[in-house]
Amino acid sequence: MGHHEHDHHPPMPPGTLVAGHLPAIPALVRRRPRIAVVGGSLTGPVLALLLIQAGFDQVAVYEANPDLPTATGGVLSLEHTALDVLDRLDIAQHEYVKDGFETITQIRGYGPHDQRHRRRTYPGRFTTWTLLHHALAARLPTGVVQHGRRIADMTAERGRPMLHFTDGGREPADLVAYCDGRTSVGRRLLDPARRLHYAGYIAHRGTASTRPDDLDDFQRWEPCPGVQFNLAPVPGGADWIFFLNATAQQYTDWFGAPPRQRVYATTAQVSPAARDHVDAQAAAHLPAHLADLVHATSGRAALPVLDIAPPTRMAWPVGDGHACLLGDALAPPRAHTARGAVNGIEQADGLVTALRQHTRHGADLTGALLGWRRRHLLTAVAAVRQGPTIGARLGLGTRIDRP
Repeated sequence: MGHHEHDHHPPMPPGTLVAGHLPAIPALVRRRPRIAVVGGSLTGPVLALLLIQAGFDQVAVYEANPDLPTATGGVLSLEHTALDVLDRLDIAQHEYVKDGFETITQIRGYGPHDQRHRRRTYPGRFTTWTLLHHALAARLPTGVVQHGRRIADMTAERGRPMLHFTDGGREPADLVAYCDGRTSVGRRLLDPARRLHYAGYIAHRGTASTRPDDLDDFQRWEPCPGVQFNLAPVPGGADWIFFLNATAQQYTDWFGAPPRQRVYATTAQVSPAARDHVDAQAAAHLPAHLADLVHATSGRAALPVLDIAPPTRMAWPVGDGHACLLGDALAPPRAHTARGAVNGIEQADGLVTALRQHTRHGADLTGALLGWRRRHLLTAVAAVRQGPTIGARLGLGTRIDRP
């Protein structure tokens, strides 16, 4: 969403959902609570569809980007747990999985010889952000998603969360679910001490209009420490990610803003110097046919790899209502973990389970949210901690620069 980092105090004293120290908060007074979902990328639409399927009839999705319906994105990996959630939403798998491979081929240029060429089975399937987002968006009822609605603040008014928008609008809710990505407004409001920091390397991305003849699964090339190149078939070509070390100053020079400010550099923001650097690294480290593929890719993008402290909570009281963080808004992991989209979808499914028990059977909502936290927080923490471990093993992020 491209928000700038800034200090912001929570709109109310945060309540930590810890066993033995639960805040005394009344359950939602209505059996059909008003639910605001902030973020319309992947986790937000999944959550909205699950809520609607469960009978919640007051659901609104607020997306800051007015142009999101026309956006495109690269390869995603979805484990079977996430695929099953999509099955239960009656989204046919063939709609978003166009290449049915389940393997990852790793080619390494260093280390023990028996580990230099390995093939393993991935417990899931591969898709792209574009395919999955379109499949989800097509199923949301007209009027549920409001594009171009950016959150400025959240307060508690008359015992309920009140969302304040940059356009001056205000919307009340009983529950606010922030699914608004790595630069989450919700995280800055609810958990302001946890801020992103640059990990010391960049994920350069591109989608080529051609596909190598031997590309029939996900390939991971590791020619030397400090370099990783991932390649996968996508409709109409091949998607690649080139991980390369860089200082924060180099990122700023190449893409026009510091890493924490520009968390995604579009094709228009990729400078000729950045393109030349990637081309040179491809020529130096990749087989000729892959270097040629990189050189021929016109549309490029870049993401600074960012870390964050592990979360300790997922939900907060706001008056008599609640607000919570899901997916990358809660804990954005590094791409190497392949857990970003999976965590968000699993957490959305678990949240709807908690809400359904509350509305159908009168379960205490705070207790239900505590159970949701118990089931999902450790997985999110593990993914955040695993990223730096994987990066260090690959020689990536060794020159950490935290301006």
